[in-house]
Amino acid sequence: MTLLDLTPRVEQNDRLATLPVAIVGAGPIGLAAAAHLLERGIDFVIFEAGEQAAASVRAWGHTRLFSPWKHLVDPASRRLLEAQGWELPEPERAPTGTELVEKYVAPLAALEPIATRTRTGVEVIGVTREGMDRTRTRARFATPFSLRTRTADGEIEDVAARAVIDASGTYRSPNSLSSGGLELLGMTEIADRVTAALPDVLGRDRAMFAGRHTTVVGAGHSAANTLLGLVELARQEPGTTVTWLIRNAQAVRVSSSADDELADRARLGSRVDQAVADGRITVLDGFEIIRAHRTGDSVELVGHRRGEVVSHVTDIVVNATGFRPDLEMLREIRLELDDIVEAPKRLAPLIDPNVHSCGTVEPHGFRELTHPEKGFFVVGMKSYGRAPTFLLATGYEQVRSVTAWLADDTASASNVELVLPATGVCSTDASDGGGCCS
Repeated sequence: MTLLDLTPRVEQNDRLATLPVAIVGAGPIGLAAAAHLLERGIDFVIFEAGEQAAASVRAWGHTRLFSPWKHLVDPASRRLLEAQGWELPEPERAPTGTELVEKYVAPLAALEPIATRTRTGVEVIGVTREGMDRTRTRARFATPFSLRTRTADGEIEDVAARAVIDASGTYRSPNSLSSGGLELLGMTEIADRVTAALPDVLGRDRAMFAGRHTTVVGAGHSAANTLLGLVELARQEPGTTVTWLIRNAQAVRVSSSADDELADRARLGSRVDQAVADGRITVLDGFEIIRAHRTGDSVELVGHRRGEVVSHVTDIVVNATGFRPDLEMLREIRLELDDIVEAPKRLAPLIDPNVHSCGTVEPHGFRELTHPEKGFFVVGMKSYGRAPTFLLATGYEQVRSVTAWLADDTASASNVELVLPATGVCSTDASDGGGCCS
């Protein structure tokens, strides 16, 4: 037993015992946390910024996942659903994001004990302790958390909680197009010509891209799959052209490799390589974007390339540069984050993207997710900071361990076990979310 195991979960008082655990985000991981809390008999409330559960997943619903259904369902959530007659879809078949929502996430969110505790259309804009900023220590851990929320109508409210599980994800916090990480100079001029990652190139967003020159910025799998979608669109719609802009000499994350443990990922790289070789994708490598201009109906990206200042003109830009956690809402919370990837400090070495890929991250739980702010946890994709290797199955194990810890079940919380599929929980379709993220 370690000192961490012996640390009080939350110094209880009569009021704290009556408060719920606050869950931020009603995606697959947030709902899994709710399911585990239900099984533990712990009250909770869920805040979801979107108008429906899993709003972010719905945005990339056209994407098909690498892994089959048997690896995409949280065990506690499955038990709750099966008690109501739900059946796991074809275990060996990989669903799209839309299928994941319609056949699993939405039914889970609709269960009475979860639905009645979920507040949709409510964004958490700040978390603190009641009456305390991050500098105050006396009686801190006996003081409830306070979550500042905002509705779509602008109504502001502070809500008390005994603990907080932040499963808000990173989809709404994309990295900058600027190679320096700061907001791109001139972004306001071109904002209407820039799309987020995961556009539905062949469906919902088709009109935006058909017959135009699109530049995809980014070297990950979201970029690769968007490129393949655009290649298919170009085959169907004359005048559609595709450029792939990357800041490195080559896109090593999506290059095909015989040593890639993910067969589908390797095939994805092979398809991109072939499209480049066939001249259907123009590669602009070594381009570090420094600013942008609007020139009529076109966008001009200006950057450094091989020691010179050069420019690139296009019609549409897809920002597939990855995501980062929104830490502004947590300014008054005492966090211990890695200074590179912005993940919890104990977790960061396990998820270093220079070392790990799908299926190679060790199982981890409350220990690796603990911050100096007792009772506060970041889980799911947001817990990985800027690392792109998050797996749904890993997130489910995170919340199982965290909720066990909140229930004072140290033995269960510490017994972190997870067998990941060799291919991980990743995406293969023509507009993938990036790497192993789902």
